[in-house]
Amino acid sequence: MRSKKRYGKLLVDLTLLLLVLIWTIPTMGIFVSSFRNRDDISTSGWWRVFPYRDWQPTKEIDPKELGLDPNGVMNIEGATGTFEEFRAGVETGDGKRITWIGNKRIGRVEVQEQVWTVDWNFTLDNYKQVLGGQTFKFTKPDGTIETVPGDNMNRAFLNSLSVAIPSTVIPILIAAFAAYAFAWMKFPGRRWMFITVVALLVVPLQIALVPILRDYKALNLNGTFLAIWLAHTGFGLALATYLLYNYISTLPRDILESAFIDGASHFTVFTRLVLPLSVPALASFAIFQFLWVWNDYLVALIFLGGNPEFELVTQRMAAIVGSRGSEWHLLTAGAFVSMVLPLLVFFSMQRFFVRGLLAGSVKG
Repeated sequence: MRSKKRYGKLLVDLTLLLLVLIWTIPTMGIFVSSFRNRDDISTSGWWRVFPYRDWQPTKEIDPKELGLDPNGVMNIEGATGTFEEFRAGVETGDGKRITWIGNKRIGRVEVQEQVWTVDWNFTLDNYKQVLGGQTFKFTKPDGTIETVPGDNMNRAFLNSLSVAIPSTVIPILIAAFAAYAFAWMKFPGRRWMFITVVALLVVPLQIALVPILRDYKALNLNGTFLAIWLAHTGFGLALATYLLYNYISTLPRDILESAFIDGASHFTVFTRLVLPLSVPALASFAIFQFLWVWNDYLVALIFLGGNPEFELVTQRMAAIVGSRGSEWHLLTAGAFVSMVLPLLVFFSMQRFFVRGLLAGSVKG
């Protein structure tokens, strides 16, 4: 039995390790690519930052000096082949490779050997161009110089903070009051109101976008931060109330009853006892809500529109993808910038996450 438990635990650990690697590898790829220049990204993979064996030139030969005829069969350093074969590379028996670089008229021949190497040509220019909006000049292989304007994401980053923080705090406060009322207060219609809140969890937000947009237009709220704050608050209240209710309803009854006996009001009990004891559930929902709002594109596009003054990170990234779809060095830098803050929020609150996620799942 002990052996079975040990092997079972080992299997679970290996499976979890594999899942972690699967989720981590793309993130590592984005992180590494964000520090590489455009030429390296277009010609090689990001995994070349790790040691690998590659063909490196050790000797150069001028075909004209040897009198080689590219139109026929040539013999170079003991290797025989045609021009097309040498362009692809012909390996010799001693571990070398003979490669023709260039065309028939002005080409050269390289003798190459396999050696261990790494590509550590890192740069911060991608972040300077994405965050600071700096303009950079790149020299193409043909010698021409291309001037690339920057993409300033500072305003979009601040706009996303202006949307995400209130859209996280407001529904938490309202839902905490509602969850306390459902859990510890008796009033007419409490059961049916709570059933309505739970039923709202299955309603997709997409069906509410057009009616809300019409109301916002009538109230002259469309295209403002207040509009998107109210929208995210309404869309997140049902889940927040249900999650916090499951946690608050499991708090020790003796503590709350002792406070009521001492003359404490519901507001005092809520602010002095319930909120401090509900930090795990509050932090758990804060993670869910913040990540959802920060990564939201649809709601922001509907209620904020295409006004550059209120453009969010997701909208800015979509614009960069549309205008710079082939410039991966900028896309990866912008993507990692948009990931940094959600990762900080999650890791700062992750010690409460599991406890809040299991709120109300076990009683007794």
